[in-house]
Amino acid sequence: MQLINPNTSERLTLRENHLIDETGKEFELVSGAYRFVEPENYTSNFGFQWNKFGDLQVDTLSGSGITSERFFKATKWTPAQLKGKIVLEAGCGAGRFTSVILNETEAELYSFDYSDSVSANYRMNGPNDRLHLFQASIYEMPFAEDSFDYIFCFGVLQFTPDPISSLQSLIKVLKPGGQLVVDFFPKKGWWTKIHAKYILRPYTSKLSNERLLKVIENNIDWLMKTYRFFSRLGLNRAVNRFLPICDIDNTIPKGLAKEKLRQWVVLDTFNMLSPAFDNPLKMEEVIDTFRKGGLSEIEGEVVPYSGGQNHVSVVRGIK
Repeated sequence: MQLINPNTSERLTLRENHLIDETGKEFELVSGAYRFVEPENYTSNFGFQWNKFGDLQVDTLSGSGITSERFFKATKWTPAQLKGKIVLEAGCGAGRFTSVILNETEAELYSFDYSDSVSANYRMNGPNDRLHLFQASIYEMPFAEDSFDYIFCFGVLQFTPDPISSLQSLIKVLKPGGQLVVDFFPKKGWWTKIHAKYILRPYTSKLSNERLLKVIENNIDWLMKTYRFFSRLGLNRAVNRFLPICDIDNTIPKGLAKEKLRQWVVLDTFNMLSPAFDNPLKMEEVIDTFRKGGLSEIEGEVVPYSGGQNHVSVVRGIK
């Protein structure tokens, strides 16, 4: 794997705990990840949430199995396919999918995030000889073009400033013959943004992470009761979309213990109200970007998982 200085495209070599280019520019290894960006940026909320709640969604810690199920259903890949292959995880968060790759396949995994969630990922999954972690931008990745056999990007695109440019960046580092799979928040019509998170986020995203989390934790119990009341009446879509709480029925695993459920709802609600960017995408525009990027055998579908209760919009393609 050839690593590069993403600003100059110069080759990087390893020297002790640094990656260094021919001019002497160094990128330091900190908490298990090579750092190519400033520690604080527009994704600081994700670094905050995953360093606080990271263990909730990792299958080996939660025991739910939902992340593994989602990964293999969304990608349609098998452990046998990935054996010995070079895989890129674009936007790793705390490492819920990192854990699946390392524990259920024999792939070599390169994983990055723009936020300091890479520190949480390393605590969950490192050290591991098959894991290579980076804090880097999706627009300026430290990888040469045509580097990866498989690339997946889950739960990330909608939170980038320009999702289409993000897709184009991923296509560049995919090998000819390689496979790319992404998921995203779907934009189905004008009513998509008639939703509490789009109405409130311009205000809630400006609160400090600590302040927003405290507000959510102080109100989550009555919000959960209200959500369930309207859900029992069959008014989930009509009324609950205006409540400042995540969609419990369609995003949270079933069968969680009471306190674990509460923590998961707090996490997903924070994730809903804190991002600097939230750009849902039309299935057609993702497919079109794949096509213009030279991908073929493109598939776009809504993939159900966790007993059909949850679902995710997915596009796959081969370069």
